[in-house]
Amino acid sequence: MASIRIYPRYKLLLMYDIRPEMYDPYFQYVTGEFVPALQNMGLYMLTVWHTAYGEYPVRQVEFVSEDLETMLEIFQSDRWEEMEGHLLTYIVNYQRKIVRFRQGFQF
Repeated sequence: MASIRIYPRYKLLLMYDIRPEMYDPYFQYVTGEFVPALQNMGLYMLTVWHTAYGEYPVRQVEFVSEDLETMLEIFQSDRWEEMEGHLLTYIVNYQRKIVRFRQGFQF
């Protein structure tokens, strides 16, 4: 199997808390549909962070892209609107942010 090699220039940060009663369906949706769909659209998951202590979102998921245009096209698509809406049924305190790529944790 050939590996995908990208040279990321931008990160999409998705930060949120998972509703306690929705953990299992959340996990099934994110791993079975959300992440694969974003990868097909040109965003690749880089890291998932979990906050164990403190006043920060419990989950931060990072996707990377080679260019900003790809991210903006995705955000303007009906598919993104549908997927993000579905994600929102499982989570609260949702934020998303685009930042220039830097190695390591970014907030």
